[in-house]
Amino acid sequence: MKRVVIAAAALGAALVGAPAAGADIVGFTSPSGNIGCMLAEDFLRCDIAERDWAPPPRPADCPEFTGYGQGITLKPTGPASFVCAGDTTLGYGDVLPYGQFQAGGGMSCNSEPSGMRCSNSDGHGFTISRQAYTLF
Repeated sequence: MKRVVIAAAALGAALVGAPAAGADIVGFTSPSGNIGCMLAEDFLRCDIAERDWAPPPRPADCPEFTGYGQGITLKPTGPASFVCAGDTTLGYGDVLPYGQFQAGGGMSCNSEPSGMRCSNSDGHGFTISRQAYTLF
């Protein structure tokens, strides 16, 4: 698997929970190409291009001019949350084949035919697919 390294500063300040500048970021994509993820030592995010569901209502602290709900983010501990950002993780990195996983920083994502399933070291996480999402 090709390792994609991007300076976090190049992703822009809108990347919610972005790692420190210069941190290694690994990008990977679902086999369908519909889900793109980025994983750093202290941050995981997966965005989705096409979906049949709507995210929960926009929180008050997410500005109207910023994208909301295009993905889900997770840290090494704590619950997952919806993305409030003007950028995307789509299109970074190679395909993560079904049955394979990407891990780092106490977080991991498993590529499954039903979508991407990601979790952290304290058991929180999410699933995301064209049909549905779950936060756990």
